[in-house]
Amino acid sequence: MTKLTEGSIAPDFSLPADGGATVSLSELRGRIVVLYFYPKDDTSGCTTEAIAFTRLIPEFEKRGATVIGMSPDTAARHDRFKARHDLAVTLVADEETSTLEAYGVWREKSMYGRKYMGVERSTFLIGRDGAISRIWRKVKVPNHAEEVLEAVKALA
Repeated sequence: MTKLTEGSIAPDFSLPADGGATVSLSELRGRIVVLYFYPKDDTSGCTTEAIAFTRLIPEFEKRGATVIGMSPDTAARHDRFKARHDLAVTLVADEETSTLEAYGVWREKSMYGRKYMGVERSTFLIGRDGAISRIWRKVKVPNHAEEVLEAVKALA
């Protein structure tokens, strides 16, 4: 798989989401899509990030943007995560990691000398035409949602 760059067409997906829905990127063509990848529901960084995006949902929606979070957690786990923290973002489950791999965010990680596969926290801003407008890799959570909103404002 070639590494995705700004200007590349975003790989399509159709995956289960919270609430029993299915989300397909192709069905969102014509809208701006903020697709953020995160490691795991209910961990401190992932919870903080989801709450930050939720707080800004009205601003994203005002500009025609849809915010989607994706992790390898199950849709049922996403439902519990959303309910526990009153989240307004759509959460998509990629248990098979095929979309995570297509976006290049399923990577070998290391913690305390132990190597394992996991999600590299990343965000892709996808324009109305389906092309990737901006990529943030190795995201640090503080102020990230605000930075993404500013990029959406520039596209809108």
